Amino acid sequence: MKGPTVAMVGLGPMGAPVAGHLACAGFPLQVWNRTRERAEAFGDRAVAHPGELRAEIVLSALPDVDQFDDIAPDPVIREWAGHGTTHVVVLSTTSREKAGRLAERLGGFGIAVVDAPMSGGDAGARAGTLSLMVGATPTAYRHVEPVLRSFAGTVEHMGPPGAGTVAKLCNQVIVAATLVSVAEALDLARRAGLHGEQLVRVLQGGLAAGAVLDAKATKILQRDYGLGGSAANQVKDLRYAAGLADELGARLPQTRHTGALFEELLDRGLGGADHAAVYEVISGATRAPVPPDGCGG
Repeated sequence: MKGPTVAMVGLGPMGAPVAGHLACAGFPLQVWNRTRERAEAFGDRAVAHPGELRAEIVLSALPDVDQFDDIAPDPVIREWAGHGTTHVVVLSTTSREKAGRLAERLGGFGIAVVDAPMSGGDAGARAGTLSLMVGATPTAYRHVEPVLRSFAGTVEHMGPPGAGTVAKLCNQVIVAATLVSVAEALDLARRAGLHGEQLVRVLQGGLAAGAVLDAKATKILQRDYGLGGSAANQVKDLRYAAGLADELGARLPQTRHTGALFEELLDRGLGGADHAAVYEVISGATRAPVPPDGCGG
């Protein structure tokens, strides 16, 4: 395949399968991850240090812009720019302010920043069916779009830089509130003596059906909170949403209450668990849940 050279930094539950799709699509690919073993799974595509990446487009699936800033300070960005990097795509959820600061910093080196946060979870990343909300100039969007479509089923150019980040925060408002509702419904059903799996089946056939119910009900019923979107990342995203609401004068009453429930998960030491663990707060359960295994954003 003829196309731009691409690099991926961050090979967690989302980044690793995305990198796999990029490789399968034929893009010349390099990868870097803080845990060396994950990068080595990609063979000679792995580099030992972020500064060694040589790619026209660098994608970041790190948890936030903060982690990207840590691994790619100005000397690294200068090195990338000197070797032909023209675009950095941020796939993580962040704040509009942080996305803007990154764009300003990298713009000084002639590198355009595209915010393209992912929705669809680790399952969507593995299947290549992610939904991407993209903030970019028209020129930058046209340049990165073929790369994004190699691992996503839905790619929408939402507007100028920062617009993708805002769209993702809107997404997270819905996901978090829906997840709390699913947890409340399953807790109520359990207390009333209903069979949880049977209830989920009938809900999936009606107006309550949806992606959150499909993806998270089994985790809640089994109280197994491994591999998925972490509670810590959910809290981060809801804090960003509340901050944006304060800036714009939006009330977001339900989101603020939802955020408090997820904050309690962190207080319980379950920040690394899948965000479906909010059921533990909702239900007031006393038995410890199944420990998380490899949870991430």
